[in-house]
Amino acid sequence: MRILIRTSRWAIWARRLGGVAVPLVVISVALHRLRLITSDLFVNAVTAAAVVALLAVVASVVALARIWQSGDHGWGKALLGLFFGLFCLAPFVWYGNLAAKYPPVTDIATTTRGLLPLVFEPGTAAMPPPRVLSKAQASALFPNAETRSYPLGQAQTFALVVQLIDDNGWDVRMVREPNAALDPALINAQIMTIPGWREEIVVRVTGDAASAKVDMRSASLNARHDFGANGLRIEQFLADLDTAVTSWLRDNPNLNLPETEAAEALPAPAPS
Repeated sequence: MRILIRTSRWAIWARRLGGVAVPLVVISVALHRLRLITSDLFVNAVTAAAVVALLAVVASVVALARIWQSGDHGWGKALLGLFFGLFCLAPFVWYGNLAAKYPPVTDIATTTRGLLPLVFEPGTAAMPPPRVLSKAQASALFPNAETRSYPLGQAQTFALVVQLIDDNGWDVRMVREPNAALDPALINAQIMTIPGWREEIVVRVTGDAASAKVDMRSASLNARHDFGANGLRIEQFLADLDTAVTSWLRDNPNLNLPETEAAEALPAPAPS
């Protein structure tokens, strides 16, 4: 007589739930990035996906325990459900860790925000009110997000800023070039995070032909928590700008010298 070995129902449900959680996450992110759903609907959708993924993990663990004891079939289904569930829960664990590390902030700036206006202005119906840190909090969390001063002219400093923004692949929305009156130069660009949150950066360059100051703002446009992204972005961008300016000055040592000193610094012409 042939003995039939049944497949664990827990394993079947683990595989089904895991198979539902993955497309829920992927489709929700895709629709949010394409702006086909609102941010509130996106949050609801990924929360539902997280619940389904958690159920898949629970069902997988129960299935594996019962299969071990009973000898039923379903190892593959249970393990696949466990993998899908953990795969979908990994981003929530990641962002949960960031939420524990950083307070719910959406707007970081190195100077007065009024000097760094967004293209997408705060206060409109589509943008939540900005959440900001005190100066002491910002200094503690993001100590390198500070105004930069360079012994390099405004125009060339602004050119390096534009190049860095282009290298980062950010979507430039507005540019105010340096001019003869030495008015502040501004550039606004937008960034989209992997889940589809939109963030805007503003860089302001002031100065003259021999020196420049750089300020930066980074703000979330449709989120209520940036998970530290804005402050970290400012720190990284300004660190990269420090490197770019240092390299430029190294390669052009006579750039800001007076004409007489620059002429003396040039190598003597070779005898004919």
